[in-house]
Amino acid sequence: MSITDMFKALLDNLKVDNEELISSRYGEITASLNKKFRDSESKEANSLKVGSYGRYTGIKGISDLDMLYIMPKGKWDVYKDGKQSQLLTDVKDAIKSRYSTTDVRVDRLVVTVTYKNFHVEVQPVFEETDDDGNSYFKYPETYYGGSWKVTKPRQEMQEIKALNDKKNKNLRLLCKMARAWRKKHNVNMGGLLIDTLAYNFMKSTSEFDDKSFLYFDTLSRDFFKYLSDQPNQDYYKAPGSNQNVRVKAKFQKTAEQTHDLCLKAIAAEGKDTVNDKWKKVYGSHFPSRAVEESKSTASLGGILAGLAVAGAGVAVSKAISAKQNYDNTEEFIENSFPVRLQYNLYIDCDVSQNGFRENSLANMLASRIPLLASKSLLFKVTFCDVPEPFDLKWKVLNQGDEAERRNCIRGQIHDDKGYLTRNEKTNFRGAHLVECYAIKNGCVVARASIDVPIQ
Repeated sequence: MSITDMFKALLDNLKVDNEELISSRYGEITASLNKKFRDSESKEANSLKVGSYGRYTGIKGISDLDMLYIMPKGKWDVYKDGKQSQLLTDVKDAIKSRYSTTDVRVDRLVVTVTYKNFHVEVQPVFEETDDDGNSYFKYPETYYGGSWKVTKPRQEMQEIKALNDKKNKNLRLLCKMARAWRKKHNVNMGGLLIDTLAYNFMKSTSEFDDKSFLYFDTLSRDFFKYLSDQPNQDYYKAPGSNQNVRVKAKFQKTAEQTHDLCLKAIAAEGKDTVNDKWKKVYGSHFPSRAVEESKSTASLGGILAGLAVAGAGVAVSKAISAKQNYDNTEEFIENSFPVRLQYNLYIDCDVSQNGFRENSLANMLASRIPLLASKSLLFKVTFCDVPEPFDLKWKVLNQGDEAERRNCIRGQIHDDKGYLTRNEKTNFRGAHLVECYAIKNGCVVARASIDVPIQ
């Protein structure tokens, strides 16, 4: 599989696959608000799709959708003086009256409309024009008695589009790949910050102005190097609007580690392991070599390469390796729940033998103390700021030749038993991975992972 084919397949896998449903929901909400405030049934007029969906940088599984509803100018006098909460309540009631079974709530700045696989944050705004003729919007802030804030999403969308056109359409593709990286590595980073950093990187170099998928390996390498070299700061300036974009958590260390993964993946070009190495960068959306091989084998009338089996509510594909037979039973949380990381989750592991605790896995890895077989492992949540109630799930994945030889990849996702812990054994050597997910309101809101290298 060539570099071009691999990255083209990645971007194909990242395409939003429910655009018709999303557009329908936007239209329903718009119609309800037009009926309330303008006595109109239009599903398009007076609303604006914003956020990553509006910037065309969202990916498959997008769960946070944003829209502005532009209020009639004649309503300004009704709400301008301390009536911000009333405006949001009126918007909520208008949507609720038309769609009574839908979950609709006021949430400080917006009205949240929650559907099965995503939610829409509706922000009522009043449109204004500055001295240069540029439009902007005033939106309600309900804290501390109420106030009006300013947002300029049109300028942000226009600036992203303009640079994307200059960069051979590569800016938006990079934004999408960065979102796949965020999911894979549990990076607490907002969508506008991702787009801002990708914009700043593409503006800083002409290297990829005319490049195609063939150069997306080096594009990845250079982008994560750029991120790792960023200074620590509290915010960046959004393209176009020049408004502050908050940095929720440091990302430089993860970017540095990802840059190293890119170097290893580039060094593996032409080898059997190259797809797996890029998967460590971009996660399950990156195409598998096993899938490609199974197709080519099937075309020759050779080996049956795929069986569909069900497990934990997730479809599990069984692939047959070119070198040896093993069931690829790994499941991916994003196939069951939309991922909307908002909180922090940390896990560690107590290592013990014969009932006596020896060390924590974090300390062992930091001190380069080898983890040997025949140990007992107690994985546990050490910090979680997700508000209760929430569900916790675990995934234990065995990797490497030994796991394949034993046909013991595992990787299924299991419910926590109520103790925020998971017991395991170190049975055989190899690279192993444990992930933990916090599920709230039908979304993954926090996740954590820990490598378990058994020698």
